[in-house]
Parts: sequence; structure tokens; C-alpha cells
Amino acid sequence: MPVLPDFNNVNNENILKALLKDKFAKYALFILIFLYITVFLASFICPYKKDYSNRDKAYCPPSKIYIINEKGKLSLPYTYNYKRFFDKETFETKYVEDKSKKYKVKYFSKGDKYKLFGIIPFDRHFYDVEKGGELYLLGTDINGRDNFSRLLYGGQISLTIGFLALLISFPLGMIYGGISGYLGGKTDFFMMRIAEAIMSIPSFYLLIILASILPANMTSVQRFSLIVVILALIGWAGFSRVVRGMVLSIKKREFVLASESIGASKLRTIVYHILPQTLSYVIVAITLSVPSFILSESGLSFLGLGIQQPDASWGNMLKEAQEFVNIISRPWLLTPGFLIFVAVLSFNVIGDTIRDAVDPNSKER
Repeated sequence: MPVLPDFNNVNNENILKALLKDKFAKYALFILIFLYITVFLASFICPYKKDYSNRDKAYCPPSKIYIINEKGKLSLPYTYNYKRFFDKETFETKYVEDKSKKYKVKYFSKGDKYKLFGIIPFDRHFYDVEKGGELYLLGTDINGRDNFSRLLYGGQISLTIGFLALLISFPLGMIYGGISGYLGGKTDFFMMRIAEAIMSIPSFYLLIILASILPANMTSVQRFSLIVVILALIGWAGFSRVVRGMVLSIKKREFVLASESIGASKLRTIVYHILPQTLSYVIVAITLSVPSFILSESGLSFLGLGIQQPDASWGNMLKEAQEFVNIISRPWLLTPGFLIFVAVLSFNVIGDTIRDAVDPNSKER
């Protein structure tokens, strides 16, 4: 059995110091904090609701915000609406700015009522535009929906699905691996064979099969919940094997023998004395597992088997960018892919830094 790093000698304070000391990890941590704050304040930041649609402005390019007026002087931010027309020479729909009227950009103005953080009634928005004006920071999609607003609302799903899946998979993997390692013998043998059988299943293809047989009339909330459960039930097996290996080395220590000598039950010994010793490793595993859950959800939604339109996730938003014409002429549609890349890279950088903090010898391997 491979030698496991001694995670038990590292506390959370040392992990935080390692994150703040490493330049790339610090930037990655700040990026993730910014992303999570932004998506959970989507109702406050976005000028449009998640179900907003203007079919007359399909694939409208990003709005330009001006702070210099026609006379070359500094002014308050303003924008122009786009006017759509059909080019008979190229047979394309094009947009030009209608400069007959300018619309001022407003900040912290009153708008539609919503609940901040889902509980606080609020009616202010971070930015808006004068009545009659249109402001699309990242353009619109084929249905005339504001990409910036959908990007933030979609991030609420894409960035939370990993942590929700972990709430199921990690407790299951910890308890399963703890019981297997502590009991040993035939019980350990059979439990590990079951875990290995689950690990041998091609997870992404299983996700495609399970997602494709879900009823078509399911709501996005129901589909989202099922995707979380599916991701969790196929993600615990590998984690349980590592926990089992750690438990094999921990169960011979004095505090475990002391717990057994005073008559504590096996389950209590595992849950209260052995598994807490693996928490430092769990932190490492969580940061390295979240990206895989994000990519799985994005992949399913990209294939049309995850979150369904009109609800947004970064995966189904990215689906529109698969056409070559859109990539060339509408690059703003690639923004969800860029955010997926940034989020996954940030999690991986943080995970690698935490792993190096709890196991310095890993750099030499």
C-alpha cells in the first residue's frame, strides 16, 4: 500500500498561510471569492431579470458606454440603442448605433422588486439605463436575452453544483471508507471491491445515459437536483479508498485504543475519533473535486442533457458558441467558457497549494 502523507500534523491556520503566501494561489482565491459574491448578488447587479427576452435584438452586439461626449468633454456615462437592418449584399442581419438619442447609465436606481440573498426585500439595482434605453454589456443570445444577466444567474448553478454534490459524496465516502478500514478483514475486502466496481464505471457516459432517460417535462430545479445526486453517487468511491488507507494507519494509535478500552462503540470510535483526523486531507480533496463536478454539469448542459433552456447555466450558454460563425462574428458568446476555465483553474491552483502545504514532499515526487 502506498505511503500516505501525514495530513494530521497540519492545521487550518497553516493552510491559510500557505494560500496567502503563494502568489498564484492568493490570486486564485480572490478570483473565486469575487465570482461567488458576484453570482449570488446577481439580482442586485443585473439590470434584467433571468427571463427577460427581446426577440427584436437577437445576437445584438455588446453596448458601448461613452464617457466622452461629441464635443470631446468628459460626461456622465451614456449609451445608444442599436438599430437592426438586413444587409441585402451579404444577406446578414447587422446592427448599427442609433445616435439620434442617448440614454444615461444610472447607478443604484430603483427597479423591479426582488429578494436580496433570497430573504431581504429590495428594489435597487447596481446599474440601469434610462427608460427606453437598452444596455447589453455582453450582447444578447439568439433569443434576445442579455448575456451578462444570464451569465450571473447561470453561475449560481454552475458554481454551486460542485459543493452540493460534495455534501452527499464526501460524508458517504468518509463513513464508507472509515468503516471499511476500521473493521478490516473480509468486510474490508468486500466493501473495497464494491467501491472499485463503481470506480470502473465510465462516469461521464453514465451521466449521459441517466440524464437522457430523465422525463422531458421535468423542471430545471428537479433536473438540477437529480444531476447533483447522480454526480454525488458516482464520485464517492475513489475518495472512500483513500480514507480507508488513512484509517488503516490511524486505527492503531493510542487514542483509538483508549476509546476502545472504555467501551465506546465501533461507530462512535470511527465518527468521533478516527474520521476527524482525516479532515486536512478532506479539504485538499474538496478543492480538487469541485472542478470535476463543474465540468460534468457544464458538459451535460452543453450536450442538452443538463439544465434546460430558458434557465441558464454556463454549459448550456456555451452551446451557442459551438457554431463556427458565432465564434468568428459573435465572440461574446464564448464568455461562459472563459469563466469555466478560470473557475476550474483557480480551484486546481488552490488545491495544489493546499496539497503542498500538508505534504511538502509532494513537490519532490
